[in-house]
Parts: sequence; structure tokens; C-alpha cells
Amino acid sequence: MCQVDEEYNGLEKTPVPTLNKKCVKCKEETAVLIIRVSDAFCKSCFKEYFIHKFRAMLGKNRVIFPQEKVLLALSGGASSCSMLSQVQEGLGRDAPKKLRFVPGIVYIDEGGVTGLSLDERQRSVTKLKKIFTETGFPYFILPLEQVFSLPTSVLMPVTSDPERSDPSYKEAVDQYIREKRQVTEASVSAVSQEEFICSPEHTESLQRLFSSIKTLTAKEDMLQTLRQHLILHTARANDYTKVMMGDSCSRLAVKLLSNIALGRGAALASDTAFSDTRYGDVVIVRPMRDYSSKEIAFYNRMFNVPSVFISSLDTKRHDKASIQRLTESFVTNLQADFPSTVSTIYRTSEKLHTALPKQSHEPAAKCLLCLCAIDTNVDKASAFHATSVSEQLSQIKLQDSSEGSSKQCCGEGWQCETTGSCSFNRSLQYEDLKTLLCYSCRLTVKDMEEVNTLPSYITTEAEKREMRSRMKMQISEFLLDDDE
Repeated sequence: MCQVDEEYNGLEKTPVPTLNKKCVKCKEETAVLIIRVSDAFCKSCFKEYFIHKFRAMLGKNRVIFPQEKVLLALSGGASSCSMLSQVQEGLGRDAPKKLRFVPGIVYIDEGGVTGLSLDERQRSVTKLKKIFTETGFPYFILPLEQVFSLPTSVLMPVTSDPERSDPSYKEAVDQYIREKRQVTEASVSAVSQEEFICSPEHTESLQRLFSSIKTLTAKEDMLQTLRQHLILHTARANDYTKVMMGDSCSRLAVKLLSNIALGRGAALASDTAFSDTRYGDVVIVRPMRDYSSKEIAFYNRMFNVPSVFISSLDTKRHDKASIQRLTESFVTNLQADFPSTVSTIYRTSEKLHTALPKQSHEPAAKCLLCLCAIDTNVDKASAFHATSVSEQLSQIKLQDSSEGSSKQCCGEGWQCETTGSCSFNRSLQYEDLKTLLCYSCRLTVKDMEEVNTLPSYITTEAEKREMRSRMKMQISEFLLDDDE
């Protein structure tokens, strides 16, 4: 039997790092920080290690080509500002393995959602504008309210040019060296949006949209979707083919677990991988995905990388306020006791691949909100189908059987015209959007009290896709199947 006072000489405690530990790289200087138990660095070696990791990530994947326009999506936080610092470092004149792309900056102000006053938003924008101006890169400071003026083309799947998206990396570099193309002063200061214009009507519409969403989980998911649409439109409007996100390893670990809980399992590979090609002509890249939040915080503190704290939806909320907040708290607390937690989750995300049928370029094949492939076309033996049947049986609706006034051939809400065309004659409902959304986005829209509060480019595209599917159903007997 085990004894309480029994001594186990075979078990040894992990040694506590001493203050006079030497750097693991140069073996000479005294370490100033310890990233992990066996990784102690001096200041100069840590800077070299941090910079090398960023350029190695870009060099290993080889998706950004010389003279390609890359948009840096910044939030003002530590990770995205550190990414901006690395791009500045890599574009320096004396930098080894110099970066050759042409950068730009975009910042989406979310103060209209988080409840900040116009003065508070303006102060944050002023601080960020100072950081952006010092870089010399063109920048765009856009309020989130501008999603209410986006065109429906944002939601259209776009195919990239094969000659432009799949060139030989070596050929692109050789051409760059031969031509010795330099970024001129005119191109650096080409397009900069310094005016922070916020329409009161759009602000009211944005607040009405988020007030109609009942849970914080759905609010955070909707905010992420709208922000991504605005960044995508900015990139397309200004000919940027790549968008850099500042997602760190710690952030991606939280995102992976929370997305599983939100039902986004089919899109995990796209949401956490280094490159996300769901938009076709614009590719999302995440060069900071190998950095932990601890490494980023130490680097910013030691080398004076400026950042701006801006409150978000979950600021000062308790741990159980949303699924995202609860997952973050869980991973952070677990990481404190088990330091390999984040890296284990992160390495798991690297092994994920999207296993879906051959993607179609038809708009109906993409989710209306996240633009991922719709994952609800499954067999009847699936758990999703069982859930759908239970939901239908639990919803008892009283339907009027009157057939007096108008003759509807296309179903409830559709008015048949004398010309043979059909038009939508009632307000948009959740049931109208249901077939156009993936499983996770269905849950988000389901938490909305009024679907009509969505931006017009979403509702217009929904009506267009619904009308197209009904027209296709009407002429289905005249169409050939894919096998035929």
C-alpha cells in the first residue's frame, strides 16, 4: 500500500531557472528572458531569433511574390503591431533576406459596436494614425459602419488568375533582380485615407443590428464576419492580392477550440492555416502564427514597439459571457499550469485539411456570411439531419389556408407578377436565409431578433440567390445533370 510519509527518490522536481543563466544561443551573455524552461535568450539573440522566425515563415510557404501588394490588417494590439514592426524591419535597406512586397495598412474601427463615444474613437484613431504615418506605408482607417455601403460583389466568389496565382517563385525572384524595381515615393504615399468619416445613419443601423443579436457569442461572430467583409472589399478596391493577419499562436489555439464549439469544424483548416484561399483573388496569410503571446509581449516591451489598447466586445466581461471568452479563459488557465497546452493545440491545427466535395464557383455553393463552402448538404444518417428534423417537429406554426387574394406559385412571401417573374413581397426571415448559410452562421443568425437589420448587400444577395434557386427549380426538368 502507498504510505503518506513514503519518500520517492526517483521523482525529481523541475529545476527553477536561475537568474544567472547563460543564453542558449551565444553561450556568453547572461539571459534576460526565458521563453520556455530550456530556452533562455539574451537581448540581441532574442531579437535575431524573433526576426528569423518571421522571415522563415514567409520563406517556407512562398505565397508572397516580389512587388506584390500586401495589405496589413491591424487592430492596434500587440500582435498586429509586432507584425508591422517585422515588415518594417524586413523592408529596411540593410536587412538580410530583404522582403520584396509592397505593403499597405488597414484598420477597422469598431467603436460603434463597443459603445465608445465619438471622442474616444477619435483619440484612438489619432494614436494609430501617428504609428501608421511613421512607417511611410499607405493606410486606410475605416469605421465598421462602412459595411452598410458595401456592394453585393463582396459576397461573390472570385476566381484568381492562374498565371498570377501559381507562378514559379524562383522565376518571380529572378525577374525582380533583373529589373531591380524599386518602390518610388509616389507609390508609397499613393492612397491614404486620413479622413475618419462616420455617418450617423450608418452608426444607428450598426447599433440596431447588434442590439437585435441576443448573445455575446453571436455578436462576436457577426463582428468578425463584417470586419472580414470590409477588409476584403478594401483589398479588392485597391488591388491588394494578399492580406496579412496578426493572429498569434495563442490566439489561433483559442480560435480552433471555440470554432469547434460553434460548429465551424468544416472550416477549421481555412480559419487557422497559414494561408486561406476561400476568397479566390485575395489570400489571407498569418505570418505571426508561430509566435506565442508571451514572446510578442516580451519583444514589444524590450524593443519599444508601440501599440494601442482599444476595448472590444468582451472587455471586462466575465469568463462565461460567451463561448469565445470561456475558451480563452480555459486555454489561458491551462497554459499557466501546463506550458505545452497552446503549442499542442497549435500543432494539431497544422494537420487539419478541408475534406469537402469539389468546390463550385456558383454563389449558392458558398455561405452567405463567411464565404466558406456550405457544410449542410449531408446524409440523412448525420447528426445535423437529426437536429434539423427535431427542430422542425418542435416548431408548430399556424398557417392560413386562404387562397383568395393572390396566387403564389413560389411559396410564402413571393408575389407572382403577370409577366411571369416573381418578387419578394415581405420582410426577410431566418427561414429565408437558412439554406444559404453554413451550420455555424445559421446559429449566429438564429440568435437575431430581426434579420432585416443586416446590411443591405447581404439581404439583397440573399434575395437574389433565393430567386435564382427557385428559377432553377422551375426549369429543372429541362436541365441536364452533371453526370449527363
